[in-house]
Amino acid sequence: MEFTLISVLLTILFLAILQVGFVIHVRNTLVASAAEGARYAANANRGLADGAARTEALIAESLSPSLAGEVSSRLVDFDGAATVEVNVTTTLPLAGLLGVDRGLSVSGHAVAEPG
Repeated sequence: MEFTLISVLLTILFLAILQVGFVIHVRNTLVASAAEGARYAANANRGLADGAARTEALIAESLSPSLAGEVSSRLVDFDGAATVEVNVTTTLPLAGLLGVDRGLSVSGHAVAEPG
């Protein structure tokens, strides 16, 4: 009887730790994809739409197309330097890939090349 109670608690704790690790993995992958999309859009021969498309492709390739959510890019001024910002807003996974819609928002930045 005691083993059953303890094993249920340990199983729940183990699954919760796995889910936290999965959420951190998803967040880090989204940040890396947004940063890569911003660097891609910051090239002199590329546009903002190219960076957003690159970000969506990276997210679909590394995680799931459903986690691409809303991807937007824009040009911002950061201390006098033109900077590309790529924002990704998607579902915060709480139980597997199910979770809070629009619960996770990350961004990536890169200095735009003149041209």
